[in-house]
Order: sequence, then C-alpha cells, then structure tokens
Amino acid sequence: MAHEIDYQILGDDLQAVVVELDPGEAVQAEAGAMLYMENGIEMNTGTDGGIFKGLKRAVTGESFFITTFKHGGAGKSHVAFAAPYPGRIIPLDMKALGGSLLCQKDAFLCCAYGIDITIAFTKRLGAGMFGGEGFILQRLAGDGLAFAHAGGAIIVKDLAHGEQLRVDTGCLVAFQESVDYDIKFVGGFKNALFGGEGLFFASLTGPGRVYLQTLPLSRLSDRILSARGGNRDEHRGVGGLVGGKGLLGDLLSGGK
Repeated sequence: MAHEIDYQILGDDLQAVVVELDPGEAVQAEAGAMLYMENGIEMNTGTDGGIFKGLKRAVTGESFFITTFKHGGAGKSHVAFAAPYPGRIIPLDMKALGGSLLCQKDAFLCCAYGIDITIAFTKRLGAGMFGGEGFILQRLAGDGLAFAHAGGAIIVKDLAHGEQLRVDTGCLVAFQESVDYDIKFVGGFKNALFGGEGLFFASLTGPGRVYLQTLPLSRLSDRILSARGGNRDEHRGVGGLVGGKGLLGDLLSGGK
C-alpha cells in the first residue's frame, strides 16, 4: 500500500515539487528527475520489477531504471523533483481517480512508493500505428499520490458517460482508465494536408477525467528548431557582411 505524503509545489512556469518524508517513507521517480535531497535520504536505483520490466521501458524510450528515495534517518527530511521543461506539475490522487491512470510516457515525474509503474500499449491497431505521442502510455496503479508534468497550462475535463472529446495526440497528458481511447483520422483532403494538426487525433469517450496540456514538448521543440534555423540564416548574413563576403565587406575593402 502506498504511503500518504506531504508536498509543496514551487515555482511558476518552471516548477518543482518538494516531498516531505517521515522516517521510513519513500518516493520513486524516473531516473534523472531529482533536484535535491536532504540528510537522511537514501537513493536506490533499480528496475522496479526485474530486468524484463526495465527492458520494456527502455524499448519504449523510457529510462531503464526507477529511482527510490527513502528516508532512513530521524525527523523529517525532504527530496525535490524538477519539471523537465516549462509547464505545470499536476498532483494526482490515485485513490480518488479510481486507483489507476494512463498518462503520456514523458508525463510521469514521481509518486509515492508502492504505486506500480508499467508501460501500457493502446488496445486498438489504429492507436498503435498512428498514435504518435499518444501510442505509448504509462499506467500508474495504486492508492497514493503521483505527480505528472504538463507543458504550458493544464486543462481538466470531466467527461460524462458517452461524452466525446477529440484532442491533438500531443496535447493529451493523462486520463482515467474508464475513458475509452482511440486514434481517428482527421478526414478531408484539405484538412489532412493543410490543417497543421497532423493526420490523426485522439478520440476520448467518457466517463472519466482527462488532463490536457496547452504546449506539448513536440510543439515547443519544433518552434525552437524553426527559430534556430532562422537565426542561423541571420547569423550567416551578419557574418558575411562583417567578414568581407557581403556588400558591407566589399565597401570596407574598397571593392577588392
């Protein structure tokens, strides 16, 4: 059974969660998520369920290891985990959410010790072949607290029975297992070619809670790469002018 833990979320756009541990309490996190840990915290990195479980995570692009942070001293101590990019950290009460949750493989940050973390593949062929970011999902199961990270702002939608929501696959952070999930083709020649939203979207049907993010990491990285390419051209122009290869260089060198 997972322990109840006390926590504090710090920051605005680049957040961190600080978890308070009593003696004997522990949390687990993806390898590399730790920001700092105080005296008395013991760190143990392992596969959390055997080599096969670790290999399954590694094949899907996740870390092979899960790290456990346990308070082995006296009094209270703290361990903090940082968000990997701008956005929000979402506290998830697993018991209130029905004991299980499916989330994007990059969304999980940390959780109370005892929550089971596994890779969950979507059931339908369409979701498997065309889901993009929505294809590989992590399943969190247990009754303690878990923390996920979302890019940008968080939108929470509570879907009624039969209520449907169509979402860009990258904007989907997490959802209850009661929500039916599938991948659908956008449809329409112009929509597919010029819509700018990709060829497929996630179709979610209630009942259940859905967590969305306004800035998926894929969109952020695309914008950064695009801006970097533009800046490279600008730098080349400046370099050409100053270095004597452009018009200004010719003027400064007397046309030689």
